[in-house]
This record gives sequence, C-alpha cells and structure tokens, in this order.
Amino acid sequence: MLEQYVKKILTSRVYDVAVETPLQPARQLSERLGNQILLKREDLQPVFSFKIRGAYNKMAGLSAEELARGVITASAGNHAQGVALAARKLGIKATIVMPKTTPELKVQGVRARGGKAVLYGDAFPDALAHALKLAEEKGLTYIPPYDDPEVIAGQGTVAMEILRQYQGPLDAIFVPVGGGGLVAGIAAYVKYLRPEIRVIGVEPEDSCCLQAALLAGERVILGQVGLFADGVAVAQIGQHPFELCRHYVDEVVTVSADEICAAIKDIYDDTRSITEPAGALAVAGIKKYVTREQASGQVLVAIDSGANINFDRLRYVTERAELGEKREAIIAVTIPEQPGSFKAFCQALGKRQITEFNYRYNPGSQAHIFVGVQTHPELDPRQALVASLQERGYPVLDLSENELAKLHLRHMVGGRAGTVSHEMVLRFEFPERPGALFNFLDKLGSRWNISMFHYRNHGAADGRVVAGLQVPEEERHLLSAALERIGYRYWDESENPAYRLFLG
Repeated sequence: MLEQYVKKILTSRVYDVAVETPLQPARQLSERLGNQILLKREDLQPVFSFKIRGAYNKMAGLSAEELARGVITASAGNHAQGVALAARKLGIKATIVMPKTTPELKVQGVRARGGKAVLYGDAFPDALAHALKLAEEKGLTYIPPYDDPEVIAGQGTVAMEILRQYQGPLDAIFVPVGGGGLVAGIAAYVKYLRPEIRVIGVEPEDSCCLQAALLAGERVILGQVGLFADGVAVAQIGQHPFELCRHYVDEVVTVSADEICAAIKDIYDDTRSITEPAGALAVAGIKKYVTREQASGQVLVAIDSGANINFDRLRYVTERAELGEKREAIIAVTIPEQPGSFKAFCQALGKRQITEFNYRYNPGSQAHIFVGVQTHPELDPRQALVASLQERGYPVLDLSENELAKLHLRHMVGGRAGTVSHEMVLRFEFPERPGALFNFLDKLGSRWNISMFHYRNHGAADGRVVAGLQVPEEERHLLSAALERIGYRYWDESENPAYRLFLG
C-alpha cells in the first residue's frame, strides 16, 4: 500500500499550481523549548493553505469528459478555495456549496478565484447533501476534501518537500488532523522512506476523531465537534486516511483552545504571520509533547497548514493566548470592603503586573474582585501567585481554567440582582447564524423568566452565550426536555464557584 502511495506522490502534478513552501526555523520557539523547531510554511500557498495540493491532484487526473462537465464540492473552508483555484487553472467550471454561516472572507476567496459559491443550509452536512444532490442532477464530479487516494497523494507532497529540504536526523513531524488527508499522505511517504521519523497527529481536545478511532480500532462518529479550530472540525476520520493512519501514525496529541491561541502567538513572534487555529495545531502539539517527554536537542517539524483566519477572531485569540502560555492567571480574590484594601492587595502582588481588574461595590464587609495577573510558567507560576496571596490571608479562587469566567464573567462583574429565586445558569454554544437567538427563545417558550443573558461574538462559527433562567425545582425536567428540542450544546453552570462569587 505504501509503495502505491509513494508512486502517486512522486508523480503528482501539484506544482502546476502549488508552490514548494519553505521549511523555516522558529528561532525563538526553538530556544525556549530547547529543541530545533522547523515550520513547514503551507500558509504561503496561493490559497494560504495546503488544500490546493490535494484538490488539484485529484482534478488534474479527471478525464476530458469529466472536466468538461465541471466539478462540485462542499466546504466551509480551505478546500473550497483550493478547488476554485484548481478549476481556474484547468479552465473548467467549479461550484462550491458552502453553509450560510461560512465567514465572508472564505466566500470572497472562492469567488475571487473564479468559483461559483452557492450558500446553502445552516451547517456543513446540509451543504454536503445539497452538493451531492447537484452533482447527481447535473452530472458534476464531486471533489472530496480528504477521503480519496488522489487527494491524499497530493497532500503527501508536503512530506516529499520536507525530506528533501532537511536531510539530517529528524525526530518527528507534527501534523494537524481534520479528516486525515494530510496526516495520511505525510505518514505514507515518511514511513516508506524514513521509518525512524515519528509522525504525530495533533487534534483539538473537542474534535479528536482520529484519536477516538485509533482507541476504538475503527472509525467512530463524534457526538459533538468543537468549532474553534474550524479547519479541522470533523466528526469522523476519512476511510482511506484511517487505513493509513492506523498503521503508520505513531500517536495523536490533543490540545486545548487556549494552547492553540498560544501557538498562534508563538508562530507570529517567529514569522510575523498570523495563522488560523487549525494551522497552529502542530506547534501546540510540539509544545505539549516536549513538556510531556522532557525532550531536548531534537529536531521537530510542525506543519503550519493555513492562514485563513477571520480578522474578528483575533480578539479571542489575543484574549486567550497568555492563558494558554500560562503567562496570565485569572483569579477571584476576597478583600475587606473598606478604604485602603485595594492598595494593600496591590502591595501583596509585589512587582507582578495586573492585566485586568474588575470590581463593583458590595454592601457588606467583603468585596470580591476579578483579577488578571501576569505570571511565568517557570519563574513565577500561577500556583505560586495563589499560594503567596493565601499566605497573606486572602481567600483566592483560581479561575484560569474556568470557561464561564473566561468567556463571560470577566465582562459581567458588577451586576447583582437583589433577589432571584430558583435561578439556573446555563452556558451555550449557539450556531453563529441569523435566527439562532430567536430559535432558542421560541423553542424555550415563555414558561420560565430569563434572569441573566450575556452573548459575545468573536468571529467564529459559534456564538458563546450564558443565560440565567428561573426554574422551580419541580420543573427542571421540563427544562431539560426543552433544551433537547433546541439542540444547542450546553453546560449547567449553576454550581460554578465563579458564578456564585460574582453574580449569584
């Protein structure tokens, strides 16, 4: 099987349209981690993503009859732009069906490259079903984003370049994983020629379809998929990629959204380029791997797979990057409600820099403050900060891993209702599309009063919402049924200590 894929990779025609991207040293990150980190800059492709390789390789192999009929695909991301550019190069028509929620940047990217963008449905499965229907009705050839041998071979040319560009000892290549086309292509080529090199997939913790499949020994469908790293938000690994990955991928590392944000900043610091969340996965994976293995002196390659990020998302990335790097702690501190308390608290912090401070007068003897403080993962970890404040008699709650606090409470501190009975607090992920809020309210009905609501758009495919609902104990089973009908992902935060401290 490997030999067949290697032949396909070596004879691929991707360079009719793709470029050979540099393998660039990440000097600052290398010095910090004590390993040589090399970035494979696929964000420098003409469509700012590696996806052009697989799309073109598949399309270049179509018959004259198939090309004349035109091609179609469904995609909300980089594959769409790859198909559009490949079609223009081949002089054929391309239709790309995209969900209505697709960021305008990517819709414009398709149209700018000559593709016909058809917006259909609220989510990718709707767009895919419509694309397959159009393909059948109009005789168009469907171009899959990852589950196809020719697509896998096109992506495998990334590995061919890496081994040509760096011929010395190489310890591991870290590859972002969505549907699996890229990691499968890289694994096939590397394990055939240099089997001693480890191939490590990297997935978000909330979209780990390859890890789940490897653990189960078969492909599985994730019940829910996180949307922050939208370029790899796939519920099931492709069939063709899995057959390669189960034999030739050494392991899968998973990372959090905060760790991805920190990796975006790392890449920016070394290259002055801004990577999309999926594009920074490999760097986040390297950092986690180095810490876990206490690795030093190794040569590690990260595939920087794409740079198609909505500008609006940068505020979320910058907000979370320092937390992901463990260079900021978010804490709740109780201080006396009396003059001079704030000054005394600042003295207790010493020379640490305050990054955020939220406070509202509280009638009583104690005040609760929401504070962001600069830390250092080695020289001054947040555990040392918490311990030093506790030693001085301050009650401290570390909120650095508390999603409710990081997403919502930091923007809400200061408002307390006098008496709110039977309040439940629920955190939701809304699909970012017109009518999502009305759908929520309509299906929820008017049985329960909404006592609190906070929503913040950060340019992603999902909106983050926290809502308070007044629900008597005997009616909570009815609320559960209503939330199931709504179908939005949610978490019950009623017992969250941060809520109790600031808003309860």
